[in-house]
Amino acid sequence: MQAPSVGGVMLPRGNGQSVRLSRGASLTDFAEKIGANPASLVGVMMNLGEMVTATQSVSDETLKLLADEMNFILEIVSPEEEDRELLESFDIEFGEDEGGEESLVARPPVVTVMGHVDHGKTRLLDAIRKTNVVAGEAGGITQHIGAYQVTTEVNDEERKITFIDTPGHEAFTAMRARGAKSTDIAILVVAANDGVMPQTIEALNHAKAADVPIVVAVNKIDVEGADPTKVRGQLTEFGLVAEEYGGDTMFVDISAKQGLNIESLLEAVVLTADASLDLRANPEQDAQGIAIESHLDRGRGAVATVLVQRGTLRVGDTMVVGDAYGRVRAMLDDKGENVEEAGPSTPVLVLGLTNVPGAGDNFLVVDEDRTARQIAEKRAARERNVRFARKGVRFSLENLDEALKAGLVQELNLIIKGDASGSVEALESSLLQLDVGDEVDIRVLHRGVGAVTESDIDLATGSDAIVIGFNVRAAGRAQQMAEREGVDVRYYSVIYQAIEEIEAALKGMLKPEYEEVELGTAEIREIFRSSKLGNIAGVLVRSGEVKRNTKARLLRDGKVIAENLTISGLRRFKDDVTEIREGFEGGINLGNFNDIKIDDVIATYEMREKPRG
Repeated sequence: MQAPSVGGVMLPRGNGQSVRLSRGASLTDFAEKIGANPASLVGVMMNLGEMVTATQSVSDETLKLLADEMNFILEIVSPEEEDRELLESFDIEFGEDEGGEESLVARPPVVTVMGHVDHGKTRLLDAIRKTNVVAGEAGGITQHIGAYQVTTEVNDEERKITFIDTPGHEAFTAMRARGAKSTDIAILVVAANDGVMPQTIEALNHAKAADVPIVVAVNKIDVEGADPTKVRGQLTEFGLVAEEYGGDTMFVDISAKQGLNIESLLEAVVLTADASLDLRANPEQDAQGIAIESHLDRGRGAVATVLVQRGTLRVGDTMVVGDAYGRVRAMLDDKGENVEEAGPSTPVLVLGLTNVPGAGDNFLVVDEDRTARQIAEKRAARERNVRFARKGVRFSLENLDEALKAGLVQELNLIIKGDASGSVEALESSLLQLDVGDEVDIRVLHRGVGAVTESDIDLATGSDAIVIGFNVRAAGRAQQMAEREGVDVRYYSVIYQAIEEIEAALKGMLKPEYEEVELGTAEIREIFRSSKLGNIAGVLVRSGEVKRNTKARLLRDGKVIAENLTISGLRRFKDDVTEIREGFEGGINLGNFNDIKIDDVIATYEMREKPRG
């Protein structure tokens, strides 16, 4: 076989030589590795029927096609390996405790609660929190930071346990799999009245894949039809044999609703950790760990909940979290209290990052701000290349019917914005897993945390993308800009609804439906208290008109705080009115809903029937 030639120029022939490339590499990167001209590789790709520019990030399949043609063996470097090589170039070892055995001290186990929908995971987490409320604490309310630490007594000794509060929703499979990687022990919640269900098996497989011990919490033992023995029998088939049957898995019968046997469950976690695991870490080294959750906070900027896995994180440390970096300005625990340092297995909310990292990103402390910035920038560039190169699952989209009939392969571009990085990641993962044919490619051009902005609409306009807002709305003039440019912006508050509706649209199956039409928005300028009516919002109508008895939602910093509200009262000065137009002030009463603040936005809308197709 001769080496390929383009325009009379002979190209290097690989003879089975190996070439290492990063995911999302370009033809220029390939050319540098083999000592060829990038333009000639573009010519080779054209001969193979692929139109690719020299600097464009291309998929693994395209690179492999080119390598095969030129008799090279392509080796794609995994993101983990690439990251390790990046850190090694800065003389940083990630994932290893420094020092010998004498440097290691015991640390609390980190636990993730898994199980089927409606089997009581959230209620169990709430029950565990409540058993650990210190007397006199203000209402026992903990701040939701995605993780928290509790204390229990085992053999007259106080022991701490850290819980990662990952969402248990089926669509959060990606998050849950990542949660298991940072986890020492999994609590598998199974309802005594339902028994083993599909998601129970899925959760069990995640825990087994991560090689973590499992403690089974048999919940709802207080409800009719509860049969804990049946659950033990069913799980035996999946390799979880109860101790009383001669196995090594601890089963605890509980009622999260009644708070029954919660302490016994915590004790089982500690005993399982002692029996199966050697949980020790060096608290003296620079901190390393994982980001559990992150979001954009109106007053505090980018905040992230991190779990310290080794070392001690201190206020003032310079840290890198994924492609974000910054100096730790402050740290809060799950009770919202400031802490100065956090040791191994401690979760804290960190303030001071440049941007919102992704859920599951690794974090590490470095000596200099410059080093942190360089690592973050290289990670961001790599992620950008991967995103541009990624070609997801293919499917047919209803509004591309004509193009499909013409035999063209089309690409659907998506921009996903959400209220938290975990939600965005889960939604992206779920959409890319849709399996509905092979006519159209899906690409997520951009994903981010926060309101839909004008720059998102700009990007969508230039690339014919659909914008998905999950629990966020358009900020400022973005909505008007989208309408003017004809950009399709879809809003969702339930992840399943987003997946099902988009899948149905992609299959061309959507029947005539109701669409939401925005009527007007009003900004709250003042709040008046009324003993008879509750809180009344003094507003300025920013756009459109606000009408009485229409539906409304409340937005705070672009995020949806409350849905399905009704404009039950509308006043101009002392008069009751039916509508207030743009530019005018007035008073709005939202019925029984009183959680309003100055600068909140009341967005009113109505549902109109809209034929699809």
